[in-house]
Amino acid sequence: MRRIGARAAGSAVALPGPRALAGPAIGAWIAGGLRREAEQRRLFPWLAVAFGTGILVYFAAVDGTPVLAAPLAGAALAAAPIPFLGARPAALALALAVAAGFLGFAAATWRVSQVAAPILARTTIGPLTGMIEALDEREVGARLIVRVETFAGLAPDLRPTRVRVSFRKAPPLRPGDVIAATARLLPPPESARPGGYDFARDAYFQGIGAVGSLLGAIRIETPSVAPPLRLRLAAMLDEARNALTRRIAQAEGGQAGAVAAALVTGKRGLIGPATNDALRAAGIYHVVSISGLHMVLAAGVVFWLVRAALALIPHCALVWPIKKIAAGFAMIGVTAYCAFSGWDIAAERSLIMTLIMLGAILVDRPALSMRNLALAALIALAREPEGLLGPSFQMSFGAVAGLIACARLIDGRLFVRPGAGRLGRIAGTGLSAVTGTLATTLVAQIATAPFATYHFQTIQPFGLIGNALTLPLVSLVVMPSAVIGILAYPFALDRPIWWLMGQAVGGMLAISEWIAGFERATLVLPAFGTGTLGLLTAGLLLATLPVSRLRWLALPPLLLGLGLAALPERYDLYVDRQGAGAAVRGPDGRLSALGHPSGFVLEQWLKADGDNRTPEPRSRPSVGGRCDRLGCTAILPDGRAVALVRDQRAFPEDCARAAVLITGLAAPPTCTGPLVIDRRFLASHGAVALRAGPDGFAIQGARTDDRTIPWRARAVPGLPNSTRTGTDSPVEASGGMAATEDDPAGANPAPSDAPADPLQ
Repeated sequence: MRRIGARAAGSAVALPGPRALAGPAIGAWIAGGLRREAEQRRLFPWLAVAFGTGILVYFAAVDGTPVLAAPLAGAALAAAPIPFLGARPAALALALAVAAGFLGFAAATWRVSQVAAPILARTTIGPLTGMIEALDEREVGARLIVRVETFAGLAPDLRPTRVRVSFRKAPPLRPGDVIAATARLLPPPESARPGGYDFARDAYFQGIGAVGSLLGAIRIETPSVAPPLRLRLAAMLDEARNALTRRIAQAEGGQAGAVAAALVTGKRGLIGPATNDALRAAGIYHVVSISGLHMVLAAGVVFWLVRAALALIPHCALVWPIKKIAAGFAMIGVTAYCAFSGWDIAAERSLIMTLIMLGAILVDRPALSMRNLALAALIALAREPEGLLGPSFQMSFGAVAGLIACARLIDGRLFVRPGAGRLGRIAGTGLSAVTGTLATTLVAQIATAPFATYHFQTIQPFGLIGNALTLPLVSLVVMPSAVIGILAYPFALDRPIWWLMGQAVGGMLAISEWIAGFERATLVLPAFGTGTLGLLTAGLLLATLPVSRLRWLALPPLLLGLGLAALPERYDLYVDRQGAGAAVRGPDGRLSALGHPSGFVLEQWLKADGDNRTPEPRSRPSVGGRCDRLGCTAILPDGRAVALVRDQRAFPEDCARAAVLITGLAAPPTCTGPLVIDRRFLASHGAVALRAGPDGFAIQGARTDDRTIPWRARAVPGLPNSTRTGTDSPVEASGGMAATEDDPAGANPAPSDAPADPLQ
């Protein structure tokens, strides 16, 4: 006792501090959460996340052509110890994640090698011959996908395999026709701004090596060699789609007929710009994109019809597994619908998800679960790894993950009370349906908001109202009519059905136009970077995939991501890829055009700046400055001058006075004073954005590095910037649709599914 007392008197006993206690407590909290996740079998979805991470590493960092054996060997090494890690769940999970990451990298490597095809190196005008693979009729003219046989005398290793061209006044053409015409083709354009939509990447994975327009007359020729059976079947299917599109559009007429046709065949060329804008403003553009909503409704209609028909037969209802039989017929029907609608990438992913959910019915498993969603993501990414970078994949899987995570909160049976009378049950069912629709739409919009804002810089605050008012029409009238109309089409009894469908679509358009008339129906937000999107995506994954309290880990990345998105760093100067135009921030703080950027490019710059102005193609004033035949000048808010040079004679004066000199020409070596953005600079950087600072300019290019990337067109030594073969003039002789480097084929190359279907 004396020793104890002496020790207490001489020195105080050290107690554990808050930090020492916090560490074990946090570790125990995480370990408990992971145990629950394992018990609920919710670690499997993270394999899809790891697989996607491997794909992202490929697209973000690869320089050159990886050897496929390397990631496969890495996956094998990571998976080798898995059989011996049963007693160490943390190590087992880590090994599985690393193996999945290597497999994702391998999938991207394989996909890129399989779609590799030549890309046109320069804008070229010359004779083109080839077979029409697909044809999309538009309000004016048509857009064609042509498999090229010859073009401008180019060798096979320089000639694109497939091209996308448009023509304003074409003769009657059909998929499968072999045509000969003069074409103006150019390489698929890269993004119009750093971080913007990269059409060249999407075109590469579609096998499209050039875009442009047809000039003059088009001749239909007899093929010298019969095309492969696969191409002939694809052309026949596309022609059948076009025939049904025309029949549906004519049955109702106007834009209602055009939208009704798009809902069935996926052909959206007849929908006018005003209708597209109204649908986007109402937040229901996803309705006209063949995707998750259509697949689920089509499968549901077939499932219900088959099950109801079998239930009417007492023997079948009592003896046969009619639910599974109906699921089997629904799988066949929805697959046929996807094939007929064009087998679009978004539709294909939706088909995979729908088939997995219907297959779960066949094996008596829950149809809608996070495991099924993860399995669908793995299959979709293994087939098309590039889809991970697009808005369709991100928004569709994000929305479904949010709906599954919030399934209990949006249960439609909330207001249906046991023991209620007939009127009470009817009222409760109706109220539950309305509440469920609103809650589902709200959850989907929240889950897809980061991706929609990143890709399109727009949000539709009244989308909740638009979806609540139109989805009942789509679910109860439009899609059932579509399925029944397709079944009646071979008997030529479909026209009344298309008329009925058109009436419902007309109501949907009336609602969308009403909502589009609201003030601030579409809000344009400044663009934010990939880092912010990564934080928001991590927060969404942590909020939806876990079932334990580990969901609280979503708060830090979500809050940080929202803070960064709310305070974006805007650029003060944008320059297009050709150096023909720019946008400069003026004294009023808003961007104004300098030179002659294309309308599409200027619109992308304005949206990235959070500016909802619509550029007028014929009136793009220079920035408070002067323009003449030699070039233009403008003044930044800090007083520094910007010069855009069109003629060599302007270089001496502008090099002496400008802080930034922009030109599509090659600047002389003596022009060393200003920051020079000329042809050589743009060839290596792509479109450029600058942020002015006291010590100079921070420069960001669309080509952030000099990596060797397959979808970047490479210059060919000895080939000029523009070549012309077999024609005397690039001017279109017969009303051809003009194409520019920033707006190929005379139409906006950006994704048209904005916002994409949250159920794709």
